Amino acid sequence: QVQLVESGGGLVQAGGSLSLSCAASGSIFNIVAMGWFRQAPGKQRELVATITSGGTTNYASSVKGRFTVSRDNAKNTVYLQMNNLKPEDAGVYYCNTRTVVAGPIGPYHYDYWGQGTQVTVSS
Repeated sequence: QVQLVESGGGLVQAGGSLSLSCAASGSIFNIVAMGWFRQAPGKQRELVATITSGGTTNYASSVKGRFTVSRDNAKNTVYLQMNNLKPEDAGVYYCNTRTVVAGPIGPYHYDYWGQGTQVTVSS
């Protein structure tokens, strides 16, 4: 089991910055990637940014150049620095941790999710 505790978020004006953090605890030895997803009202949850255990990052095209995902492996914590925020960035941001689990027919991925933190961007 992996527990995720998120912090950060809040209200910011367009063009401003916010940072999020997510600390993982529990069975953390089999994490392969951590990252952030977001969900706006009436929309599906979408990927924002992820970072693998080796440091490879992946960003949604809409946030490239504005958001930075980073990770402290020693603290099992993932961060998201969000700059030049836009109203369309608003939503509930969820921390995600992808683990690998040994299954009966081979390993598979299992995702854990944080409780979500609200990001509001005023225009």
